[in-house]
Amino acid sequence: MKAVVFHAIGDIRLDEVSEPSIESETDAIVRLTSSAICGTDLHFIRGTMAGVEPGTILGHEGVGVIEALGDGVRNLEVGDRVVVPSTVACGYCSYCRAGYYAQCDNANPNGPGTAFYGGPKEAGGLNGMQAEKVRVPFANVNLVKLPDEVSDDEAILISDIFPTGYFGADLADIKPGHTVAVLGCGPVGQFTIASAKLLGAGRIFAIDQHEDRLAMARAQGAETVDFSREDPVETVKRLTGGVGVDAVIDAVGVDAQHAHDGPAAGKPAPGEAKDASPAARTDGPAWEAGDAPMQALAWAVEMVAKAGTVSIIGVYPPTDNLFPIGAAMNKNLTIRMGNCNHRKYVPMLVELVRSGQVVPTRILTQREPLAGVIDAYEAFDQRRPGWIKVELQPGHASAEGRNG
Repeated sequence: MKAVVFHAIGDIRLDEVSEPSIESETDAIVRLTSSAICGTDLHFIRGTMAGVEPGTILGHEGVGVIEALGDGVRNLEVGDRVVVPSTVACGYCSYCRAGYYAQCDNANPNGPGTAFYGGPKEAGGLNGMQAEKVRVPFANVNLVKLPDEVSDDEAILISDIFPTGYFGADLADIKPGHTVAVLGCGPVGQFTIASAKLLGAGRIFAIDQHEDRLAMARAQGAETVDFSREDPVETVKRLTGGVGVDAVIDAVGVDAQHAHDGPAAGKPAPGEAKDASPAARTDGPAWEAGDAPMQALAWAVEMVAKAGTVSIIGVYPPTDNLFPIGAAMNKNLTIRMGNCNHRKYVPMLVELVRSGQVVPTRILTQREPLAGVIDAYEAFDQRRPGWIKVELQPGHASAEGRNG
């Protein structure tokens, strides 16, 4: 079968690989009808999240049809159409029972820590879903059956980015009327905005520098701030009477960019890529790490009100120890962060989409056949306008696209 394979930092290829097979009685094999490229995948190729072994199939988002089941899977049938939550959980350990599926004690064969598809060895070393088929461990927990009313286009967004955005809003402890800032208006940021609205936020500030992303945020009702034109901290404080916001959600992570134009450009960039991850690529025409890995965190701590909350869902590697702890401590801030507990949210989000309360496909902006995946990766890496989310269609021979 065809799959996107990691060979080295800066080197991915569309290869012919062996099909997966049942290895445990709780496994399933899913024939994928949709997968997607995520910003997290770019971290691996840029070297800002190291540890992916050569030969690993990338991709942690998937929708498909069950092709085979182990004898221990009792709640699903071959032929069921399913969405695959991005993180893997056993469903029976104390963490899973408490809803902390991302901290499952049993899903990661390489020790404690979040297990997910298509990532580093330390995250389980599981093959991912930018492929024609995938093996799903603990399938009774890690597959969610889809109703006919939810399309593949909608379901692929429920695999990772919608639950991650909702998780970020949930961590922010948003109460009705709260003022919230979202740093980063890519796919996760857009769903964070949508989720903050669902939780009753009164005002939402969306901070980014790409006009197509800011336009999409405005379409959702957010007040936008372009950090390449104005200092985002000063602007947010001015628009909140000098108080700041009740909560900030970092939807950027380690590949954050410093302002290269405007008033914020004159301030020192907080940290360098190799300070956060020694393997980060810092030169070359492609796959270059962000130039300010602490930028979102620094702005978050500065623009949140005293005794406010900072929610961190942007990805940071274990080697990153850059954080403005002194400023946060002296403002009495609450800091909440982590990997999304996908399985906690996916069933609820499926129902929100099925009932028409949320229309997630307004975020999807490009569709490509699997054969065009490397070009799609390069476009996403270069942040070309409109490439907010790339859906891969393993079983399709043609592509369809629209700008966001």
